[in-house]
Amino acid sequence: MPITSATDRSADSAAVPASADSAEPIMLELVDEDGTTIGTAEKLSAHVAPGRLHRAFSVFLFDDEGRLLLQRRALGKYHSPGVWSNTCCGHPYPDEPPFVAAARRTGEELGLAPALMREAGTVRYNHPDPASGLVEQEYNHLFVGTVRAEPDPDPEEIAQTAFVTPAELDELRRTGTFSAWFSTVLDAARPAIREVTGASAGW
Repeated sequence: MPITSATDRSADSAAVPASADSAEPIMLELVDEDGTTIGTAEKLSAHVAPGRLHRAFSVFLFDDEGRLLLQRRALGKYHSPGVWSNTCCGHPYPDEPPFVAAARRTGEELGLAPALMREAGTVRYNHPDPASGLVEQEYNHLFVGTVRAEPDPDPEEIAQTAFVTPAELDELRRTGTFSAWFSTVLDAARPAIREVTGASAGW
């Protein structure tokens, strides 16, 4: 299970961040229990306890050997820093289709595009993050696919990446810390994961 640390992207491939003074607030879609949009909220405010139910997505990408691409979140992130999680997760902008958001953030965070990506259902959960005190109240759209390119992660988002088999994932979960939502989204996505990776991959 080789683990790769993120390094600075080249100047021509790295996005130029906006200054803190000029940055626009990031807005999320608030939804009801059926996933219908009912409004918007600023990203951080939606995660302050007890949390506000909002739309999110989670991506699981696998290589040709059926290994799952994990990311370890950058230490500088305000929410769940330094923990392992699935390939990519985030929030659509208001009126942005979840599939489009998932593809966009996979490119922004990991510097790659999926070779294939398909919808894998939705899951609703309420997970407090014990380290930050923030709460994930999410209606999460799941996506599963394959990847053939090597990750080129943005170090402001990702500290490390790793491709893991099911057994290697089990070992990493015994020794490392994972995001509060990881088990929930993985279990919900497993039927689609098995369809994409095949029985021999062991998922």
